[in-house]
Amino acid sequence: MNTKHYFGTDGIRGRVGDFPITAEFMLHLGFAAGTVFANNGTHTVLIGKDTRISGYMFESALEAGLSAAGVNVGLLGVMPTPGIAYLAQKTGAIAGIVISASHNPYTDNGIKFFCEAGGKLSDDVELAIEAQLSQPIKTVSSDKLGKAHRVMQAQSQYQEFCAKSCDVRLDGLKIVLDCANGATYHIAPPLFQTLGAEVISIGATPDGLNINAGLGSIAPQQLQQKVLETKADLGIAFDGDGDRVIMVDHQGNLVDGDRMLYILAKYRKGTQGVVGTLMSNFGLERSLQALQIPFLRAKVGDRFVLELLRQQGWQLGGEPSGHILCLDKTTTGDGIIAALQVLTVTIAQQKKLAELSEDLLYFPQTLMNVRLSHKYDPLQNETVQNAIRDAEQELGNTGRVLVRCSGTEPLVRVMVEGLERDNIQKIAHRLCATIQA
Repeated sequence: MNTKHYFGTDGIRGRVGDFPITAEFMLHLGFAAGTVFANNGTHTVLIGKDTRISGYMFESALEAGLSAAGVNVGLLGVMPTPGIAYLAQKTGAIAGIVISASHNPYTDNGIKFFCEAGGKLSDDVELAIEAQLSQPIKTVSSDKLGKAHRVMQAQSQYQEFCAKSCDVRLDGLKIVLDCANGATYHIAPPLFQTLGAEVISIGATPDGLNINAGLGSIAPQQLQQKVLETKADLGIAFDGDGDRVIMVDHQGNLVDGDRMLYILAKYRKGTQGVVGTLMSNFGLERSLQALQIPFLRAKVGDRFVLELLRQQGWQLGGEPSGHILCLDKTTTGDGIIAALQVLTVTIAQQKKLAELSEDLLYFPQTLMNVRLSHKYDPLQNETVQNAIRDAEQELGNTGRVLVRCSGTEPLVRVMVEGLERDNIQKIAHRLCATIQA
């Protein structure tokens, strides 16, 4: 079996200036991808980016590489990741390229690809691009060079698509939107206002350096405070590239991906089944079973959730982090569309967000990260294996332990859930100390 050297669970990601997140590599990547996509003909590849400052540099490098391969380029500018997936599908482009490191700080960046159908690239295509990376750049003749153009009204096209996914008006709702100074900053506020909501925006003044800085779905504390301070009905926090969403109820409590999945599954009475991940709360599984809704777990990563949904022929899935897939609405995880689907439930049932998941059984869960000096798999270590086994025996049937390596960073993620919060935190600290040692 061929092994991918660059593509991880969510594209290629790393620190700007460190290989492969360099201008030189992006030039080569653009050429390699263009060569694979061209397939003996001239096609258009779309490029979009989030707000981090290095996006300009990598956009230019990718554009040059694609043009050298004879592929036309459509430039979208700043656009949420799911917007790029949608526009690739809508415009008939052969692929869409996202320049983003999602929820990471501005010092990181990365590349994600979408195929012409709006989904992630297959392993075969990623392997073909990697194989082409080992070849030198050979620019096509001047008469066959790709042309670049700015895609006009890309923002309004995506806004219209999101609006059409929502079956209700938002009149009377006061909503705080946290755009993480990222790709939704110019998309989400006017969209929610158009649908009738009173919008208070935070994290909507990007400067290239402040993306995800103390804001957004990974740092919702400011959103929680703003909801309470303004007496808003709820809050919505996106991550830097707009494919994740976390919500906050009127009491300032977090509504994570598991709670959103439960709200949507319970409302959609004909739901065939729900796909979560290994990180999904044990209580979600039990609560869905009580509603006679099948639940399956995929590996961590929205691409694996998507694969399992397609295998089962289901429509609803996601992760606790806020990657929510509604395949009856769009082809990939979309923070704006997921939030609108939850708001549809609140309005249809005339309930507050806090009330919609009151009956969800939720096990205390703790998640800790162990940062490594380099990527390696400590799960192959016998001492670590024994520590995990001991923790599982201690919890028995009342909890779970999950230790996994990050697919994008030199991190080991340790998750423990059970009935007693103090106990699971002790177990998690013990496992982290063993891994670190």
